[in-house]
Amino acid sequence: MTSRHNDGPDAAGTGGGTTVTLSDVDRAETIERLYDVALDPERFEALLDHWESTVAPLRAHVDLSAPRLLDDPQIAAHFRRATAFLDRAAIGEAGTGRDGLDAMLAPFERVAALVLDRGGVVRAANPAARRLMGIAERATISDLPLHDDDRPALVAALSMLFADLGKDTAMLRLRGDGPGHLMVLRLQRCNASDGTDLVLAASNGLHLPEGFCDILRQAFDLTRAEGDILCHLVDCRSIAEIAAERGRSPDTIRAQIKSILAKTETHSQLELVRLALSMIDMTTATVTSPPARQGVTCAHPDHEASADRTLVAPDGRRVAWTVLGDMAGRPLLYLPLDFGLVRWPASAEAEARARGLRVIVPLRPGYGSSDMVAHGADYDAALLEDTERVLRAEGVRRCPVLSLGGDVYYAARLARRDPARITGILACAGMLPLTRRAQFERMDKWHRFILAGAKYTPHLLPFMVKAGFLLARRIGKGGFARAIYGESGADIATFEDPEVYEAIVGGSEVALSATHSAHEAFARQLVGGQLEDWSGDLVALKGALPVILMNGAQDPQVPRATYEEFRRDHPWIEYHLFEDAGQLVFFRHWRAALDRLAPLVAEADAK
Repeated sequence: MTSRHNDGPDAAGTGGGTTVTLSDVDRAETIERLYDVALDPERFEALLDHWESTVAPLRAHVDLSAPRLLDDPQIAAHFRRATAFLDRAAIGEAGTGRDGLDAMLAPFERVAALVLDRGGVVRAANPAARRLMGIAERATISDLPLHDDDRPALVAALSMLFADLGKDTAMLRLRGDGPGHLMVLRLQRCNASDGTDLVLAASNGLHLPEGFCDILRQAFDLTRAEGDILCHLVDCRSIAEIAAERGRSPDTIRAQIKSILAKTETHSQLELVRLALSMIDMTTATVTSPPARQGVTCAHPDHEASADRTLVAPDGRRVAWTVLGDMAGRPLLYLPLDFGLVRWPASAEAEARARGLRVIVPLRPGYGSSDMVAHGADYDAALLEDTERVLRAEGVRRCPVLSLGGDVYYAARLARRDPARITGILACAGMLPLTRRAQFERMDKWHRFILAGAKYTPHLLPFMVKAGFLLARRIGKGGFARAIYGESGADIATFEDPEVYEAIVGGSEVALSATHSAHEAFARQLVGGQLEDWSGDLVALKGALPVILMNGAQDPQVPRATYEEFRRDHPWIEYHLFEDAGQLVFFRHWRAALDRLAPLVAEADAK
């Protein structure tokens, strides 16, 4: 990994006269991995690992109070384009099985695609490959319609992918067995359900999907002539063939290709074709109307139905909330983290009923049945105003707040906005203001990738979050949770508890389901105020109401060193640390949380 640091009067984004940008090598690899994810969200972790190794050294050169990194128009433009293409694949992911060879080929409808094993045998081929390339399953490399002199290049590429675990993709431009016929093969190592290493090979398919040239023109702001030429290049036409077909000289075509390279920020025809080819499958998907919203669900047989309620805000948005526990009990406001963990383990909900607790759970804008705020609106302000509307609708005059993770920021702001209403705050896995660079660097990689991304590169965050949500839909919430909590043994153990698993997977339907994704709302929260220094809101609560933190020592977002810094910075707060817990500390120690909330609930009830 290399990076470039420039000093000078035009430097920006560092707060200290130094700007940090990516080297050409890092920029090219980042763009490559970016479009890999747009093509296949299961490549998200590879992008995460590359991004961290590339950007982490740059973070040390910026001021935490003005940390914006990579105001790089090339990178930003590619992130926007990849986000747009990712949108085309984001609908209908749930319910499509990802196991088996047919599932590997499923995304490639019009592009010829086949799966090869170590021996060069075709283990599976999609209909386009059988039709356009004339091959069948159990054929071999010798049966592919390639020029005999180019077969060794394919064999060598396959050998490299099977032997070098550090390299899992390759791109080849090969001659076909017909005169003047070229094809591009994109190779990617993958695994069968039984763990066998295979290589997926996708061809340019010999024809382009309907509307593909229009998509390319819009994505890269090409003229019609440039769009047609790019499509011809993708279709493996030579410069001479393109010139003859268009009635232009080869030099004119070369000049137009040079213009296309500049607009697409690529450096060669092969890189240009690779970029376009990475997008080709996205054009077969359709953008549907916004999916129907849904309420809170949970399939656990011991869960009693929650009460789902709605109101209409002055701006016409629908605001929804749910109520757990005793529907006529004493109120407790619950802020369920941006993952939308709106349900508790069945035993915890039963205990809430037994204790006479009415647990009020607002569904923030963009989650479940709550409508998203408009673009440009202040998301944090809308969330707080909606929460106050819900409390008024529930007739709540005073109550404590139970929050998860970074939602203690919203709890503190609510208490400042209406100090007479809030009797105390219990923050489980609470994340207080992050005031040190090291507090981001200590996080486990998934949390660091998203939160440091929101802090340092907020303009690139929409793609990161959207791809993460799509990955969760692809591999299932269980697989995604095991990935993001993989370095916290306590969180994995907690998540594997059947009641916890059901509560998290079922409750988080308001954030991600077969028909709904709250990725935009998730990203809007992260670029709001919670990652800024909101110490003023917190300190204002000193002496006004109790603030209690219950954290896990194995929290991947707030590890022990960060927790100890919180204690030193805010010694007036009451702290509890559980050695056997992580970020899911509430789901492991909910009884201790309810015990500590009891006097806060009683105080609210007394007045």
